[in-house]
Amino acid sequence: MISQELLESYQAKKKKFQKGEIIFKEGNQPSNYYQICVGEVKMCNFNDLGREFIQGIFQDGQSFGEPPLFLERAYPANAIDVSDCEIYILPKTSFLDLVKNNFTISLAIIEYLAQRLHYKSVMAAEISSQEPEHRLLKLIDYYINFFKLKKAKEGFQILLTRQQMADLTGLRVETVIRAIKSLEKKNEIQIINRKVFR
Repeated sequence: MISQELLESYQAKKKKFQKGEIIFKEGNQPSNYYQICVGEVKMCNFNDLGREFIQGIFQDGQSFGEPPLFLERAYPANAIDVSDCEIYILPKTSFLDLVKNNFTISLAIIEYLAQRLHYKSVMAAEISSQEPEHRLLKLIDYYINFFKLKKAKEGFQILLTRQQMADLTGLRVETVIRAIKSLEKKNEIQIINRKVFR
């Protein structure tokens, strides 16, 4: 989202994180802007029984955890590495200076945050009222657009695990597996070598 050159000109540092490492915890006060160079990060919460709910998944070039930087509020979720990652970390004050001094970056951040807010609104409606197959198709279509996937001859490959799909839609893994099989029979998706294509 923000070029590496611009981040480095504002003294951003690269840091490596290992798979499963916690970048920040729910309830922490925000002190940095985070942008992924390489890897995948999830924002998630855990209920009292330890069940995980994924708020979002972020990949190469994407940022995460920005809203609290503007609101002076604690993080509403945990940020955890899904894979080994390399992440740019920019102190909050430097990030706010960067945003103030770069109008095009400000607009890009607003658009990016608006996309995420739109997704949350759509998925909240889906989770409250729609059948599992419908929820999954909405998630898959959003995933294709949000990550700007390139279409292969088999279609768009969805790199979410069944567990991640369940956590993102509020479904059980068993329900996701059944719904995926049903969607395949209806020719809405294809399963090739256990991978989902749309």
